[in-house]
Amino acid sequence: MLGTATVRYRTRAVATVMAFVLALAAPELAAGDAPSDWKREWPRTDFSRATVPLSEIRSVIPKDRIPAIDQPRFASLAAAASLGLGEHEPVISLALGNEARAYPLRILTWHEIVNDTIGGIPVAVTYCPLCNSAIVFDRRLEGRVLSFGTTGKLRHSDLVMYDRETESWWQQYLGEGLVGTLSGRKLTMLPMRVESIARFRQRFPDGKVLVPNDPAARDYGRNPYARYDSSAKPFLYDGPLPEGVPPLERVVVVDGSAWTFALLKKRGRIEHGDLVLTWETGQNSVLDTAIIKDGRDVGNVIVQRRGKDGALSDAVHDVSFAFAFRAFHPNGRIHHE
Repeated sequence: MLGTATVRYRTRAVATVMAFVLALAAPELAAGDAPSDWKREWPRTDFSRATVPLSEIRSVIPKDRIPAIDQPRFASLAAAASLGLGEHEPVISLALGNEARAYPLRILTWHEIVNDTIGGIPVAVTYCPLCNSAIVFDRRLEGRVLSFGTTGKLRHSDLVMYDRETESWWQQYLGEGLVGTLSGRKLTMLPMRVESIARFRQRFPDGKVLVPNDPAARDYGRNPYARYDSSAKPFLYDGPLPEGVPPLERVVVVDGSAWTFALLKKRGRIEHGDLVLTWETGQNSVLDTAIIKDGRDVGNVIVQRRGKDGALSDAVHDVSFAFAFRAFHPNGRIHHE
């Protein structure tokens, strides 16, 4: 979580220094006086309601320092290509009703949340770079439509969101209310894919692509977390690590179980009950090289369920790092061999 409205990280060295500063600052901000600081910054949040110990939540940067996108702009695939989007760059692809949209991770890395409406459904398209978790939520809950922003806080290195209607805090990885009036509630996750823009174009030649409202506001196309997914340990995380799997190994998560990308790459296709998981080459890592389109190939994963008629349809899932799965699914199994 390193973006600001005025600072553009143009080199790996600058990004590394900023990460080091945040790592040093975080324990102080999350110390014993933090709840008082939170109450001053969050006067509308009901801190008497919480589903997790407040000590698990780490303050990093101020509220909305990483700005959510509330008025998203979209362009044709041809126009998006002119902005320098690499053919194998990853996007979160979403198809609802008669609409299909791609949300490039080169943009979400800097904003983390897009509040949008597609196919008549209000959605929150979210991405946490530190956990590599891309999840789309239905913004409707109990008769109201929520809109989301970033708290500037982390739990288990994962983005803590807030809704602007009640200023309750939400865990991005699980879509669960943590603190406030809506604590204990759960958002509905929607099927999506994380795939290359080239694969999105093949499936939806008339689809639209999210483009920056202000191309100069961020260094879009540059990864401020260079080499992060090659690190030996996760950033701003001190919880238990998975056994037998590198903590920053990518895993695909479905219903509390996970499969490593390494296993999927080896087998190409895995069937588990009604689940069908497939892996194919052709997607850059967004968290590898400083220039995203130069990142190493981590492949595309498709997650589908087989219906009673044998037809396959996209299933709700998440692609994230193994350490995050271990943190949020402590009893879940990681299939790796």
